[in-house]
Formats: sequence, C-alpha cells, structure tokens
Amino acid sequence: MVDHYKPKPGKAAKIGIANAVGVVIAAHGRHYLVQALVDGESLKLHCVTRGKKSDVAVGDKVNLNMTSKNQAVIESLGERRSLLYRSDQYKSKLLAANVSQLFIVVATEPGFTDDLISRALVAAEAAGVAAHIILNKTDIAASLPRTRERLQPYAKLGYPIHEVSAMGAPEQTCATLMPLLENQSTILIGQSGMGKSSIINLIVPDADIATREISAALDTGKHTTTFTRLYEVNPAKHDETYIIDSPGFQEFGLYQLSEGMLERAFREFEPFLGKCKFYNCHHLIEPNCAVLEAVQEGKIAPMRHQLYKQLLHESSQTLY
Repeated sequence: MVDHYKPKPGKAAKIGIANAVGVVIAAHGRHYLVQALVDGESLKLHCVTRGKKSDVAVGDKVNLNMTSKNQAVIESLGERRSLLYRSDQYKSKLLAANVSQLFIVVATEPGFTDDLISRALVAAEAAGVAAHIILNKTDIAASLPRTRERLQPYAKLGYPIHEVSAMGAPEQTCATLMPLLENQSTILIGQSGMGKSSIINLIVPDADIATREISAALDTGKHTTTFTRLYEVNPAKHDETYIIDSPGFQEFGLYQLSEGMLERAFREFEPFLGKCKFYNCHHLIEPNCAVLEAVQEGKIAPMRHQLYKQLLHESSQTLY
C-alpha cells in the first residue's frame, strides 16, 4: 500500500505545498505517473521533476507538490530499500526501486540466452534482491527436457526454478506464483516472447486496461511495451503486493558494478574470497588464486567465471 497522505480533518490539500506521498507506477522519459491518495481520493497524478536530470524509478515512494487536481511536482524521494538498473558504456537505465525479488522469465520456446539470465542474477545479488527463475510454456513438451537441462546450473547455485504454463494451465500458474508474490514487490524481466505479459494478465486481470490508461496519461501513443509499470496485486488488502512489468530486452549491461561488487555478486565465489595468495587478486591470471583453482576443480562453472571476466572488463570501460 502507498504511504498515503492524510490531511488534517477539515483541511483540503493545498496546491503548492508538499501535500501528498505516492508511489511511481510508470515512467516515460522525464514524465511519471504516481498513485496517491489525496483528501481521501485515490488519484493517478501526472508528475514531473524539478530540473532536467532525474533519477526517479518505478516503485519509488515520492513526496509531491500538487500543481492541479491531476498534476504534481516530485520534490523528493523516500528512502530506497533497493534499486535495480542496467547500464552500458555511456549511460544507465533505471529498472525499478524498492523491489524485494526478481523473476527471470524464460520459456521452452522461443530460445533464451544464458547470458541474460546470468547477468540478471548478478544484478539481483548486487542489489540484495532475491531471484527466481520462472520457466513458462511447459506445455510445449518436446522442448521441456532440454530447457530443464539448460537451467540446471542455476538450480545448483541455489536459485529456485518454478515451472508454469500461463496459457496452457492458467489456474495452476496462479497457484504456483501467488504465494511467491504475496507481500513482495516483484519485477519480471526477460526477453520478448517469453510470456511475461501472459503472466501479468493472469495475476492482474485488468492489466491491459491499466496499461492503456497509463499510456494515455503519459502520452506514449501505442508504444505501451517500451516502459516499465507497476501494478498493485491486492488493492483491496493494501498489503503492498506489487508486480512490476519491464520491457523485453536482449542485453543486460552491468557496467556500473565495481570489481568488489562483482566478485561478491557471484555467490559461488564466496567460499574462496580472501583465500588467494595476493590480497588484491583479480581472479584472472594470478598464481595461487583460490577462485581460479575452484574453476579448475569444477567447483565454479567455467561459463560463470567467463561472465565474471567479461563484466570486469566492461566495468573498466565506463565513461559516465
């Protein structure tokens, strides 16, 4: 539930003062849609920030100045519990704030990339967010065994894998996912075609209507799949069960992560950190490196160490 503003009895909300608190439910450029309760009325407010630069993300709790009945200025952010974002060599892209878990949605068909899964897991670890893998379209039986086999390396690392079929078995899918979502703020990420929208529509039956309203409010035209949006799963309960849908993307840059953050984001590295010969070991080519020895002994998957090397290289290329 949003930490709603409750004015004193007999006093209406005044324009021009910080008179509301809300949660950002959608963002498009520097324009935001914020869900807030003002004078007992639930409103979706079209908001902007002061100045040209903005670091507001979907899921942020924000303090507002009302400028009209349906518009406001974001004055400040509430304290963040977490922040997920991706970045390339030149800029970063905020995904969501205050999420408690991340669902990586993959499917039996079409094919998915292991690189995206691995990078999303690293991002979750770095942000202190729990990660789950959702295997969708399990009704496509011919591709199921091979897909399960591809996901085994992640299961061995301790990441839960949940099998669903949003289109083929909708009731079972809801029964599997709803207990996981309860009292959590969950972001779904994945490549296009994995079935994220089908899952969202099961969990939030009026999601399509809400998305059209958001698109109209932010004047995004028909490009409703290009922005992140938050839905309240149990609005009647006000239990802060949120599900956040993100645009499908093929690449997940993590240029923002430092070397220290990276080595700690690979959970299988943890038993070996601090045991290398050199205290400033990069775990690349150094002699008597405990991490490299673990790779050679099969305790760390070569694919994962290769990703670590790639991310370490990328973090050294950051220009912003």
